This record gives sequence, C-alpha cells and structure tokens, in this order.
Amino acid sequence: MGFGASEGKRPAGRMSSAKIIVSGGFGAGKTTTIGAVSDIDPLRTEARITEASRGIDDTTHVQAKTTTTVAMDFGRVALAEDLVLYLFGTPGQDRFWFMWDDLVIGAIGAVIVVDTRRLEDSFAPVDYFEERGLPFVVAVNAFDGHSSHTPEQVRQALGLSPGVPVLACDARRRADVLPVLISVVEHALMTHCRTDGG
Repeated sequence: MGFGASEGKRPAGRMSSAKIIVSGGFGAGKTTTIGAVSDIDPLRTEARITEASRGIDDTTHVQAKTTTTVAMDFGRVALAEDLVLYLFGTPGQDRFWFMWDDLVIGAIGAVIVVDTRRLEDSFAPVDYFEERGLPFVVAVNAFDGHSSHTPEQVRQALGLSPGVPVLACDARRRADVLPVLISVVEHALMTHCRTDGG
C-alpha cells in the first residue's frame, strides 16, 4: 500500500498506491463522485431500477434515478506523480451491504457521501466505519450546487467527533472531489501515526 512508518523515506521515483472506499446511502452520489475524479473510465456495475424495487429502495428524493450500483464502482486517480488512489464505491441499498466486508479489505480510509435530504441514510455507513476503526471523512454533496445544511450542522446531526473531517462538495466536479480525497489520505496517515505512537 505504500503507507508505513518509512513513508517519508521513500526512494525517489517509487510509486505508492492506496485503496479508498467511497460509501454512503442509496442515491447519495457515490458513482458520480468516482466518475468526476477518475483518470480512467470508471468500472460501474449498475442495473436498471425496476418496478419490483420501488417498494424496497427509497427513491423519494431521487425520482429521476434510473440505475443503481449492485456490486461496486471502481476508479483510479493520481493525486501526485508518486501517489495513486484506487477508489471502490459500495452499493447503497441495505440488501447489498454484505459486500462491504470484502470491499473494505486493504483500504486505508473511506469517504462517506452524504445527501442532506436523506441524512438518516448516513448513520449506517458512519457506524460501519467507526466499528471497524477505518478512518473516514464526510463529503456533504451539494446537489444543484448548494446544500441546505452546513458541514458543522451535518457533523452535529451525525454525532461525529471533532477529529472527523466534514467537507462540502459538488460530487459532479473534479475540483470539489479532489480535496475530499486529499483529506481522507491525510486523515488516514494522521490516524495511522497516532495508533503507531508516532
């Protein structure tokens, strides 16, 4: 993974990589987040939403949504000449959560994409990563370019500790998503250093 105690002593020209999970509730913007920032055409495992899922998946605030992730999304982004992130997006529906345990193996951190119109969908991802001790940041997705809640209001509503970064972003814009990814890498490194006593 390239993140260890000797990170600062990496030989010149050596490439490091890290796995980041992009998570959140159904329709929060996970696929969009990865698509906005990936340097490659992202891999998507989407299926059409059918009438059979209408009573199972809450599409109240995402009525225009016609597809849903059924396994994972995957993207790749170079944050620097010597640092590449591999992004794995989780499915948002409850019935696919059994896949999360496999997806998070080897990850250094996670981004939880939050839709403030359905904030209750964010509690389960927060609990999941807190229980596993995986560092995470919260990205408040500003639909239509604005959010009805500030990052601090979201922090309080989700009961997040002061050490968890909460950032506003428009998941459609690469310029907004890149700082979120930088934040999760920095947060993961700081958490790793604290647990190692460094």
